[in-house]
Amino acid sequence: MIAIASIVEGDGEVSALPVLLRRLSDWLPARDYPQPLPPIRVRRDRFLNRDDEFRKQLLLAAAKCGDPGWILVVLDADDDCPATLAASVYQRAQQHVGHRRLSVVIANHEFEAWFIAAARSLDGHRGFRVPEEVVDAEVPRDAKGWLRSHMAGGTYSPLLDQPAFAAAIDLQQAFDNSQSFRKLCKEWQAHITART
Repeated sequence: MIAIASIVEGDGEVSALPVLLRRLSDWLPARDYPQPLPPIRVRRDRFLNRDDEFRKQLLLAAAKCGDPGWILVVLDADDDCPATLAASVYQRAQQHVGHRRLSVVIANHEFEAWFIAAARSLDGHRGFRVPEEVVDAEVPRDAKGWLRSHMAGGTYSPLLDQPAFAAAIDLQQAFDNSQSFRKLCKEWQAHITART
């Protein structure tokens, strides 16, 4: 068994990421049984800008996943470059948890970009309607707002809709249309699928 201790920044991701990881386990099968643990929720600014908070949350994740486990940090890029932010966070985190498997995945711009990448597969789910225009999943700065504008009644609730969408999206569509989702899959393959 491989325990996965994730660090996320939103309440919706606390529920949605384990759903997504369990689905990845079926889609990209592992040699060992991966066990996503309840994610650790952080406030992005405090986590990234306060060294004591950064260290504390990483050490908590390390303790939760144990020696053979994997620490997975998933944050929104917002206006930052995902690759640059991921490299910076990874380098800093290595100083505190270099003794654990570690990945940093930055969704461009928000976690919801992965849902936009697989929007066709969500048509009809929870009142979502696929628009006629094709949109690059990682272009909308306000991915939550984009989803809201295509939901019946104009309502989108990360807490309720993220786990439901994580359970419903076509993973191949998300992979094909989102570079940051491909990064998640690459890290999954490196730490879970190809683990020896």
